[in-house]
Amino acid sequence: MVISVTFSKPAENCEQVLGKNFVKVRIVRNAGLLNSESKKARLPYSAEFFTKTQAFQKSMTEEEVNNFIDAHAGKTFKNVVQKTESQEISFFCNRRGEVKKSVRNISSGMKNINLQSMENRPSGNRAKNYILKEGNPIPFLVRLGVMTKDGSVIASKYAKFRQINRFLEYVRDILPDVKKLYGKDFSRERPLRIADFGCGKSYLTFAVYYYLSQIEKIPVQITGLDLKEDVIAYCQKLSDELNYDSLKFFVGNIADFSYDNKPDIIITLHACDTATDFALNFAVKQNALAILSVPCCQHEINLQLEKNKSQVEASNPFASLEHWGIFRERFAALATDAIRAELLEQSGYSVQVLEFIDMEHTPKNILIRAVRRQSDSSAAVNKSRERLDSLIKTLGASQSLCGLLEG
Repeated sequence: MVISVTFSKPAENCEQVLGKNFVKVRIVRNAGLLNSESKKARLPYSAEFFTKTQAFQKSMTEEEVNNFIDAHAGKTFKNVVQKTESQEISFFCNRRGEVKKSVRNISSGMKNINLQSMENRPSGNRAKNYILKEGNPIPFLVRLGVMTKDGSVIASKYAKFRQINRFLEYVRDILPDVKKLYGKDFSRERPLRIADFGCGKSYLTFAVYYYLSQIEKIPVQITGLDLKEDVIAYCQKLSDELNYDSLKFFVGNIADFSYDNKPDIIITLHACDTATDFALNFAVKQNALAILSVPCCQHEINLQLEKNKSQVEASNPFASLEHWGIFRERFAALATDAIRAELLEQSGYSVQVLEFIDMEHTPKNILIRAVRRQSDSSAAVNKSRERLDSLIKTLGASQSLCGLLEG
């Protein structure tokens, strides 16, 4: 049984075959469906199709998923990773156009041992460092299928539970700086304002709202924004049912959505490719006090490097990294995020690049955390400009956030 499958690195004929120039497709089996009373009314798989600026969602049967894999793995998309209950299967296309497959067995015995040990471990040892505690039923986690009604974390959702808590730690760390930058306590008349671009199913959006309002007792107003109308409708319905009056969701594009009041904190998680750049540009130009960003699917520089690879001199210090496709892709992603971090430094922020526990179990696990500086740092800005100029010149590539900030 397919648990999940991710398609990336589209071939040149992707738009011709699928009707749109998709950069990524992700299909997952709906959690808890087998035991759900709504099984007959709901198809077992949810699929998301991403272009550079949009996302499309549809439901699929198991047969449709298998047919899609057969038709497009290694063909329409050159890199595909499929996960079943016992295997991780990778499809890729070699230089001769042949579709190859590698299979890695997942030890079910080891997986069961890990789950059992996790379930049997004393609650105090496991939960003592978590912001959201086990054994205490948290309404939004129960509704989203992470917790049972008695407050136990569902074994298959424990990675997500850890991720939520890890992200809340990042939020907690920046709160003293945000309060100091604002200059006084937040109040019901002037709450802490947060914008979450590309909020998706909003596990973390709900978590941040609950943490700030219920645990930290900080008046907060959060706005979630995404392109998927059905997802936004579901999130708003859940927020209304939970009586989260200051948590609102809207359908909109990161590039052109405007707020009645500028946000203090900007969150952008897994905004695909240049959507992250539009979010960071918005944050800088709105003078946001803090930014938390987990970029995803950084195709822009990779496509430029791939197009120009035949012109790269052997003496170029990056020649070896650009020669092989998988190195080039990862190198381009790191270069993209390094450029973003440098640009935030130059825009008046103190920047940290941290490792994040990723919900989708992909290599996209870098979090850029930026807090507006409280003092002048022209020397650091000059060094950042020097590093960035050298990197971009050597790459021979352009990056969207540069143009957005200059514009």
